[in-house]
Amino acid sequence: MQHFPGMVIEGARQVGKSTLARQIADNDAVIMNLDDEQTRAAAIADPVGFIRQAGERQLVIDEMQRMPELTLVVKSEIDNNRIPGRFILTGSARLLRVRGTADSLAGRVARLTLYGLSRGELAQQPDDFITAIIGNPNSIKDIISDTTRDSLTKILAMGAYPEIRDYPDRLRNTWIDSYLEGLINRDITELRSRVDPSRALSLLRTIAGRPAAELVKATLAQGSAIPAATVTSYLDLLHEIGLVVSIPPWTPNLAKREIGRPKILVTDSGLALRLARMTPAQLSHISNSESFGAYLEAFVVTELLKQQGWSDQDYTVFHYRDRDGDEVDIIIELADGFVIGIEVKAASAFSSKHFSGLIRMRDRLGERFLAGVVLAPVSTGYRYADRLFGAPIDALWNFLG
Repeated sequence: MQHFPGMVIEGARQVGKSTLARQIADNDAVIMNLDDEQTRAAAIADPVGFIRQAGERQLVIDEMQRMPELTLVVKSEIDNNRIPGRFILTGSARLLRVRGTADSLAGRVARLTLYGLSRGELAQQPDDFITAIIGNPNSIKDIISDTTRDSLTKILAMGAYPEIRDYPDRLRNTWIDSYLEGLINRDITELRSRVDPSRALSLLRTIAGRPAAELVKATLAQGSAIPAATVTSYLDLLHEIGLVVSIPPWTPNLAKREIGRPKILVTDSGLALRLARMTPAQLSHISNSESFGAYLEAFVVTELLKQQGWSDQDYTVFHYRDRDGDEVDIIIELADGFVIGIEVKAASAFSSKHFSGLIRMRDRLGERFLAGVVLAPVSTGYRYADRLFGAPIDALWNFLG
């Protein structure tokens, strides 16, 4: 806000966009919410006057996706006066990519993608796992944790929406059901008039039932009973309202046999489990270890995406798999090209096979490979070999390096 004329805060509904906007806004800022019918009517009647009403003060516009055409007026005002911190815009969709948006505001605003609360935020402590690994990877072996598989399933079911973080399970499920009904039956039809809400929900349930799976549109079409020709448009819609995120494949041509499909997952673990009708008790059962591991991987990915917003390191999150079967669940590539590999396992103890993909990646990358970490529901950290470590899952938010 000290450098850009404006900021756009994007994310799903109820993740805290409005709260954050008010926290960072100036004390005398003018705050308008386009969810309010009267406010929206005023913006429609006089868009230029609506944007100029704050004068020299800061203007905060909540739920900007309701009138994306206002971005053209914002652009004009910024071009006339590029004073830093003049606008804060929030949107419950990918505001600057939604159809109907008059201008992208490229070069005029900074963009922040907001997810739900991270585990560090919930505990009110810093969490920057990647910076901690780079700073002192060998101290991973000293980590001690009391987080068990049972407690992890409860963490997954809790999710990250601020409003329901202290709700009991039954009430949390009621809230999620109501939340989904509003999103699917109102928000998506406002974004796209020619959509079938029941199809969107069916696709979302299919994605939730296959956490952190590679995106194969034919499989999604079959699982959701949506014609293959329209799956892409429904996927785009779910991305726009912030309910799913895609993790791109890492294709560095290590073996020239990488598979270039992204992974897709629901952005909130509690939402995903409710959509899949999976309870913490079911997830805790040993017979569901494969599902537990998949949901755990998706959870780790979203925690790293959250931390990406404030980390001291500039990094991108990928996944890796090639046609020979080599894979690594999560690839963290730093701005300078160095790499950290992360595997997520459901096992309560480490074995050599957990490190096999990381070993091959380390050997191929050489000095470019900074560290490989296997995260699992274990009680202590572990040094396996050169630059390879095991750690409890909660190292994500408790490890400070």
